[in-house]
Amino acid sequence: MRLWRPDPHHHRRATWMELFFDLIFVAAVAEVGKPLAADFTPAGLLRYSFLFVLIWWAWTGFTLYSTRFDSDDVVQRALILVQSFIAAVMAANAKDALDSRSSAGFGAAYAGMRFILVLQYLRALRIPETRPMAARFAAGFGIAACLWIVSALTEPPVRYWLWSAALLIDFLTPWLAERHGRSAPPDAVHFPERFGLFSIILMGEFIAEVMRGIESQEYWSFSAAATAFSGMAFAFLLRWWYFDRANAATERHIRNNRQARLFHLWKYAHLPLFLAIGVAGVGFHHLISLQADERMHPGHSTLFFLAAATLIAALTTLGATSGKARLGRMLPQYLAAVIVAAAGPFAESWNKVAIALFLLGACSIPPLQKVDQPVLE
Repeated sequence: MRLWRPDPHHHRRATWMELFFDLIFVAAVAEVGKPLAADFTPAGLLRYSFLFVLIWWAWTGFTLYSTRFDSDDVVQRALILVQSFIAAVMAANAKDALDSRSSAGFGAAYAGMRFILVLQYLRALRIPETRPMAARFAAGFGIAACLWIVSALTEPPVRYWLWSAALLIDFLTPWLAERHGRSAPPDAVHFPERFGLFSIILMGEFIAEVMRGIESQEYWSFSAAATAFSGMAFAFLLRWWYFDRANAATERHIRNNRQARLFHLWKYAHLPLFLAIGVAGVGFHHLISLQADERMHPGHSTLFFLAAATLIAALTTLGATSGKARLGRMLPQYLAAVIVAAAGPFAESWNKVAIALFLLGACSIPPLQKVDQPVLE
């Protein structure tokens, strides 16, 4: 094992092993999202959000580690295999409510994922310049993993309190450890590339939900075709905004404190973005499935519009951290997100074509200043 030291003229690229690993995690996300389609309610959203956060955080932990350390030996490949299997176990335990035995199994599987990451950071202790950082990652994730294991042996509501404490430690650990890793920042190209690839695969799951909505139509009408086409156009709009307008997958250099803060904001803004992509996909599934004279259920429209508003806000934030434009320049887009969220409860009286066109229009509002020059200076 050695520290990855990128050449100024040559950056690390994603490997086939990493792409395979990403695919397994997105498959787990798809499994977690299946019950949401049947239970598109606040309770269903809470369950989906909690499990999604754990899957995303497990993926992020591995990605942050792999972009720093160049390790492709037999031990590392074996650990990746174990992590992939655990991701499958997490997905298999994501069908029932949070107070069920399967959710306890999900937490135990997640603990196993963290223990594997702890082993990886313990292997990194042999590198002198990253030893303090690796030690803090191993300690923080190890403590959190122990709490996840204990939570699997308890019943609600104690289980929920243990989950909260474990999540808090999980999220605080990178902040406490990263200041010791400034001498070895994540690769400026490889790390954003991994997030971009994960985004593309999640958008594929979004399109899959659109397809499921199309399959549910027994008789095609203009409104059905227009809504289905709008769902596909929405996916294309997401791809364009993420990669072209927000420049969210371009280089991320960390040379000073300001760039470090923007890097963390960029990284964490992906969580609501990824979460909202999944929820919005289910929303379009329900919208396209409506028959000619049907209207969305009031609760469905509220969650659907809330997801769309979150998408707009998250993509706007990514754009602000990716270029020289300031957050204030993005005011029209943040305002659009607020309007979309507020319109959700009233959309129950709208026909489905009006809903689709409204959301497409809201996501097309440009910033006051074009976001360009993605490399932060």
